[in-house]
Amino acid sequence: MGKITISALDRMKSAGEKIAVITSYDASFTRQIEQAGIDVILVGDSLGMVIQGHESTLPVTVGDMVYHTANVMRVSEHAMVIADMPFMSHGTPEQALDTAGRLMKEGGAHMVKIEGGAPQLETVRHLTARAVPVCGHLGLMPQSIHQLGAYRVQGRGEHERERMLKDAVGLQQAGAQMLVLECVPAMLAAEITKALDIPVIGIGAGADTDGQVLVLYDMLGVTMQGTPSFVRDFLVETGNVQDALIAYVKAVKERTFPAAEHTFT
Repeated sequence: MGKITISALDRMKSAGEKIAVITSYDASFTRQIEQAGIDVILVGDSLGMVIQGHESTLPVTVGDMVYHTANVMRVSEHAMVIADMPFMSHGTPEQALDTAGRLMKEGGAHMVKIEGGAPQLETVRHLTARAVPVCGHLGLMPQSIHQLGAYRVQGRGEHERERMLKDAVGLQQAGAQMLVLECVPAMLAAEITKALDIPVIGIGAGADTDGQVLVLYDMLGVTMQGTPSFVRDFLVETGNVQDALIAYVKAVKERTFPAAEHTFT
């Protein structure tokens, strides 16, 4: 099994083959994730909540992300690895380039992920023009939680829907090579996925995106603040971590996850 690249993910989108993505933050889980056949590992700033015990992702530092990305990369052989750009680490294109440089040179990431639409287009252009692969992130953006006021579905109103679609197209035009949609109505996510040439990965965004991502701890039922409604507990169904990971990949590939109960309208 060869290394997954962005070209391989593009081919999967074209062929209608679903892409299985999961978060990881350390070597031990990454080894099991790799053995389960995951396509993409996201070293998410969600580590601030599930690893560090913070109430949000905001306290996570670039140093934290470099450390955990390096942990993952030491044992990753197959999956493509994406690292989150943490809060306040990409306020200007120049700062973003410094952050991305650390995540890729010190951490070993293959791609970086940035939350935000129109305000991030200049930064995305700046990074991609300098050979930094970028994954965008729209919908519910945890780094904006204090602006949003709560973790809730995004894109239900007509204005929000139009803005998100415009932002998605803008990110692709700026050079982004992937996009994550979080907590978005299924019909809007399907519309965005169809409109873009790049792979679109959903989390709480219905079944019609090109792939799915879950936080590792959530899909194992290890949660501190309750299980989100778009999550399925694969560990309770299988009884051990390895089988849970294999079941998750199978469910994504065979389109049995997400089901209707994991979807927003």
